[in-house]
Amino acid sequence: MNQLNYNTLEEVDYKGFILPNNNAKIKVLQFGEGNFLRAFVDYFIDILNEKCNFNSKVVLVQPIAQGLTDIINKQEGLYTLYLRGMEDGKQVNEKRIISSVSHCINPYTNYEALLDQATNNNLRFIVSNTTEAGIVFDESCKFDDKPPSSFPAKLTRFMYERFKLNKKGFVILSCELIDNNGKELQKCVNQYIDLWNLEDAFKKFVNEENIFCSTLVDRIVTGFPKGEINEINKENGYIDNLVDTGEIFGFWAIEGPASLKEELPFEKAGLPVIIINDQTPYKKRKVRILNGAHTSMIMAAYLAGKDIVRECMQDDVIVNFMNNTIKEEIIPMIDLDKKDLENFANSVVDRFNNPYIDHQLLSISLNSTSKWKARVLPSLVDYYKKFNKLPQNIVFSFAAYIEFYKNNNNRTYNVVDDQWVLDFFKQNKDLPNKELVNKICANEKMWGQDLTQISGFENQVLQYINQIEDIGIYENMKLL
Repeated sequence: MNQLNYNTLEEVDYKGFILPNNNAKIKVLQFGEGNFLRAFVDYFIDILNEKCNFNSKVVLVQPIAQGLTDIINKQEGLYTLYLRGMEDGKQVNEKRIISSVSHCINPYTNYEALLDQATNNNLRFIVSNTTEAGIVFDESCKFDDKPPSSFPAKLTRFMYERFKLNKKGFVILSCELIDNNGKELQKCVNQYIDLWNLEDAFKKFVNEENIFCSTLVDRIVTGFPKGEINEINKENGYIDNLVDTGEIFGFWAIEGPASLKEELPFEKAGLPVIIINDQTPYKKRKVRILNGAHTSMIMAAYLAGKDIVRECMQDDVIVNFMNNTIKEEIIPMIDLDKKDLENFANSVVDRFNNPYIDHQLLSISLNSTSKWKARVLPSLVDYYKKFNKLPQNIVFSFAAYIEFYKNNNNRTYNVVDDQWVLDFFKQNKDLPNKELVNKICANEKMWGQDLTQISGFENQVLQYINQIEDIGIYENMKLL
């Protein structure tokens, strides 16, 4: 079999949509060539090309010294994407050869190739996903570095090249998993302008002629299917060293002006991408419903004998617990259309039931202290303020968190969290339940507040812990 490229496609008679290699304009520069962006942004651009004649190619930039540049260029930017999972309760496995990528640049071996992209009049969009640690200000970066090590420094240097050419600014779409990613990136760029003593006119260009968009991304990308690759290549009739896999669900909220809807016609293409003034409600929806459902369920489910998320979705007791938590205790606290929230909640059930992803409960349980604080506690606080009573399932999930961290049940596992959290439980786990619950609830370092001040919370947690240790966690979940 031959390796995937445009000539190979003719040999295998692929019938899907493929944009001719030399027909499109390069409109997008993308910092990041990994699995996520190729299964998310580059997929969306590919659909725009098909549905809306967007006629665009994406140039990828390898963000660190080691990467995929050589493989991507050998395959002429082509790769096979599989989006797999459950949709409306039915199993889906969609295959598509993505043709939106032009080529990849390694700035560590060919820095000038990156700067040369600034001359392109068609270039309008810059996309990035350089991991959570990517948007940082590193004062050791110098203007003359080839390239500067940090992503914001590379971007600043690239934008300066654009400024010198007196060309149009960019729409910058940050996909890193940090709050206000676009604003944080813009802040870093301005710090480099000051550090490098660049002219005021450039600072004005950066802040007035470019749009830094904070975005919210949502898709689980499982990446290269190592265990299946031989079978996949045999079925396709070509060798693809860039096969990518992800869940069928996808959602992208872009915080920017309404004018972007004309430049990026996602809605017209029927894609799950929205351009809005404020992404905050959608971030709350994702964190509280999707992430909150995970965090409020998985420790109890693990103690009840489950190991992967899909296994939980086949147990009526756990599913009822999760659904009631979402619909009765989380959704009423989110200021979005109720139907939209219910649809999102239904999609969560499909996502958790994905037959192609073995999502380990212990993996999700990593750092559950900070996760419970960020994902579940806000719903508890808001619920109590609104109804002047406690959300029982959420309170139970807190009791399950304590039982999980005490680690004194029939299952053998390692709790993974910040060392100070582990030290706290090591020092206190053998206390009588009443004292332990009080210490945990009152620990403001853990929760950012004293939870004993929420009327009845401490006593209800203690009651649930005693019940769990009396009749077992699964039998207790049946009673909720």
